[in-house]
Amino acid sequence: MFDENELLEQIKLNNSGKVYHRESQTLEFKESFNFAGLEEYFKDFAAFANNRGGMLVFGVTDSPNREPKGLSEKALEQFEKIDPEKISGFLNEIFSGHIIWYKMVVTQDNKDFAGFKIEKSPVRPIIAKKDAGKDQTIKNGEIYFRYGGRTQKIEYSELEALINERIKQNNSGWIDLMSKIGKVGPQNAAVYDIEKSVLSKDDSKILVVDEELSNKLKFIKEGEFEEKKGAPTLKLVGDVVPVDQVEVVKHVKENLLKEYPLTATELCNQVRQKANCKQGQVWDAIKENDVKKDTNYSAFNFRNKKQKDEYLETGQVPKGVPSIYKTGTVDYLATLIKNKKE
Repeated sequence: MFDENELLEQIKLNNSGKVYHRESQTLEFKESFNFAGLEEYFKDFAAFANNRGGMLVFGVTDSPNREPKGLSEKALEQFEKIDPEKISGFLNEIFSGHIIWYKMVVTQDNKDFAGFKIEKSPVRPIIAKKDAGKDQTIKNGEIYFRYGGRTQKIEYSELEALINERIKQNNSGWIDLMSKIGKVGPQNAAVYDIEKSVLSKDDSKILVVDEELSNKLKFIKEGEFEEKKGAPTLKLVGDVVPVDQVEVVKHVKENLLKEYPLTATELCNQVRQKANCKQGQVWDAIKENDVKKDTNYSAFNFRNKKQKDEYLETGQVPKGVPSIYKTGTVDYLATLIKNKKE
């Protein structure tokens, strides 16, 4: 969802009267909103969805000014006329995969601001299926990614990371499914197709659930039934295993150093050579883009279980825990630094 406070946070001011936050990997400012720019906005939608999600905020001038001008009456009227169903339809026509987005309007200091919030896509990459826009703003087959404060075509290292992530998701899904079938035995297993609302075994349909009812079904914890006249009900015959008795399998990464072979010093030296920059620019890029907390690029090399447990409990990295990096992080940081120079 999109909370009003999330949008207000993005337009809060610093002491000089400028918007405090800068455009970044997760934030893009637009001075105004216009239906004519929809394809450009959609391109940003895809880029945010392919990275970590983000926001498009309307009513703020671009960097370096970052002036909170607010939207004109006409621009605000156009934004409020947006039909979410139609926009989602356009996105599904243009891109593969599902882009999850929300819209919001807020008022601050008698000025109106609007924003789109885009979630990180659960299945990446999002790929353009067709050309779109007056000047082919979006091109068939292209994949867009958010680098710092810029949307552009994805580069090799990020694309490879997304492909590997998708392979892992697919493999993990199969392993989980096979594990569950192995526990109950194939003779006792059936498949529930959530799209067709059909429970089937072999070539037989055991149970067909009305689509409207299927969308409303929820799991209920034993002892917490709430009677409601006319509520949709599904009676299950057989043994139901409580959630707390189901084994949870944790897949622990093996050989962390193989996946993240670079120390901070090694990373810095390679980025400096590739981007022709200073050491401070490398550290700034890591900090500004929160690279240390993004497992696509970096991992914390905990020395023992106590350090890891402390981090999971507090969210704070214990002193003395170094970050290690993937080789693809070199290209990623070099791209960010080069973009910032332009």
